[in-house]
Amino acid sequence: MGMARPRTFDRDVALEQAMHLFWERGYDRTSVSELTATMGIAPPSLYAAFGDKRRLFEEASERYQNDPGNFTRLALTEPTVRGSVARLLHDAAIEYTRARQPHGCMIINEPLLGERRARQWTELRDRIARGLGTGEIQGADPDQLADFVTIVLTGMSARARDGATTTELVQVADLALRAWPEQVSSS
Repeated sequence: MGMARPRTFDRDVALEQAMHLFWERGYDRTSVSELTATMGIAPPSLYAAFGDKRRLFEEASERYQNDPGNFTRLALTEPTVRGSVARLLHDAAIEYTRARQPHGCMIINEPLLGERRARQWTELRDRIARGLGTGEIQGADPDQLADFVTIVLTGMSARARDGATTTELVQVADLALRAWPEQVSSS
């Protein structure tokens, strides 16, 4: 009875490399041969470690959401809704332009991740609705404000992919925040 050969690659490093390739090129434009070349593994190793291309993509997008993309979840924990939106936009400006990783947002850019985008929109809308419920802001529609922030983030992601700097995106974030409803209570 033969012993299973140990993996000759670091699965975590390989997953990180796959995440970057999917983030940069998108699912449809990334081939298995590009993945295996980037990851430095043979196709049988990819299939043994990750299943197929789609399962590798799902795992890579999950990793994105929990690491470079986790700033979105953290921003919504700020004590005020304005603070949440300010942190979200400013952190996006930094993350979308960070060196040594693809620019922009993998979740915004990837057509296959529409369900994740919808979930994030709902979380943002719910955070805005809580701000309305506490009287922090008034006379605003949470759906429209969630759309507004999402559209700003989408534009920031596109500009980052086209070479915008962190400073340029921070200026966009600051401009967007000037359009945010005034806080009506200090409680």
